[in-house]
Amino acid sequence: MSATSWRPAHDGPMDVQLLVVTDCPNERPAAVVLRRALDDVGLSAVRFTIRVINDQAEAERIGFTGSPSVFIEGRDPFVEPGQRPALACRLYRDDTAISGVPPLALLRRALKQAADQRNH
Repeated sequence: MSATSWRPAHDGPMDVQLLVVTDCPNERPAAVVLRRALDDVGLSAVRFTIRVINDQAEAERIGFTGSPSVFIEGRDPFVEPGQRPALACRLYRDDTAISGVPPLALLRRALKQAADQRNH
């Protein structure tokens, strides 16, 4: 499934995945930020899975652009135009910094938008 062709699955729990490469140094910090964001937007019951991306073919098939990545309902809300699939570390930018984990405020917004889409 490409990152642009997802459709929300309205039945069942929200699908949230943390995608990483083996030995990603930002896996744990990203998991902490993701759990906090879910809790902050009222999605405490939503559980996420951690998925290890093992090779370039898998990265290309799903649109994985670096570790760690958060996929919500099969979509990476942080993918930038022109970003190519890669087995690499990923950096995130917001108004104040560059980090190896998604910014909490942006992650909250993406989760809230996905939850709102599921409810409509």
